[in-house]
Amino acid sequence: MAPETHYARSGDVNIAYQVVGDGPRDLVVVPGWISNIDVFWEEPRVARFFERLASFSRLILFEIEEFLTGVRRGPEPDRVLATVLFTDIVDSTRKALEIGDRRWRDLLDAHDALVRDRLAHFRGREIDTAGDGFLAAFDGPARGVRAACAIAEGVTRLGLEVRAGLHTGECEVSGSKLTGIAVHIGARIVGMAKRGEVLVSNTVKDLVAGSGLKFDDRGLHTLNGVPGETHLFAVDRGPLRP
Repeated sequence: MAPETHYARSGDVNIAYQVVGDGPRDLVVVPGWISNIDVFWEEPRVARFFERLASFSRLILFEIEEFLTGVRRGPEPDRVLATVLFTDIVDSTRKALEIGDRRWRDLLDAHDALVRDRLAHFRGREIDTAGDGFLAAFDGPARGVRAACAIAEGVTRLGLEVRAGLHTGECEVSGSKLTGIAVHIGARIVGMAKRGEVLVSNTVKDLVAGSGLKFDDRGLHTLNGVPGETHLFAVDRGPLRP
């Protein structure tokens, strides 16, 4: 459950903030690739990451808007068409509790190295990480799907399982980050995926027609914060298994 959001004002600066946990140290986090702190708690992997931080600190999340005659606006952002991939380790909290912090850190390092190796192989670009998941972007949807399948296969050798979600759409470029509704849709899709599953939007499925990739219909779903219904498909990874 998302914590209560509080508001404060200092001169022309309007601040929204949340406080979670009661640990001995204050830990301040300024969100980067998602601008609404309430949205963070709707994404399970990010929420788990913040809950872990709050277990040993007083976690403070905040965002700032600056007002002159209204919301301060910067230059019109660049926009690109990209396939976004989200991955998330299944049952990461339970696994960490089972093996302890040190072994979990080593396992997470091995997972991260494997994911980055697969991203490089399929010419993907790492955008962000949050705890036990990755956000990456590809300029070709088929490469994104194949990278997700390779990651899902590879982590099983580490004794892990991941879920993955992909969507293709226009994204806003903010420095090295990507933002926008396409990113939010990708985050919602990974939240719908089952353990070990690579789940894609109908947009991705249509764009990879002729690639040889096969899919199982998962039906229409309402994604939180996304208008209408989204048709989802799971990648048939049978032929891809060694």
